Amino acid sequence: MAVTSVYPVLMVVDVPSAVDFFREVLDFETVFDAGWYISLRRGPHELALLAHDHPTVPAERRSTVSGVLLNVEVDDVDAVHRAVVARSEVRLLAPLRDEDFGQRHFILDGPEGLMVDVIQPIAPTAEFSAAYR
Repeated sequence: MAVTSVYPVLMVVDVPSAVDFFREVLDFETVFDAGWYISLRRGPHELALLAHDHPTVPAERRSTVSGVLLNVEVDDVDAVHRAVVARSEVRLLAPLRDEDFGQRHFILDGPEGLMVDVIQPIAPTAEFSAAYR
């Protein structure tokens, strides 16, 4: 079996609003739009949003994205941070900071309780270096 793609599909109440967040804040583009299911792409990376109550979702599993932390790795987290901070409607949940485990990042309050962690890898401290394989 050859895996050709793996990407998250986030179930939300308001698909258009969630799509607007990813298009406007993180520059994703729409590549498929059925209204209840919208697929987004930024370069080779894909993300989809799905209406949580759509009949294709088993009834007992129809819920929203609560408790999900979505990592978006970028090459210049400082530039993304500046652009996001300039947008008054976007709320930061965690400030821009360096982590000993090898990340410079900040966390955004995304649509419907989703947390979006915008990350740039940096050199980890000696304590965490051994954890990387």
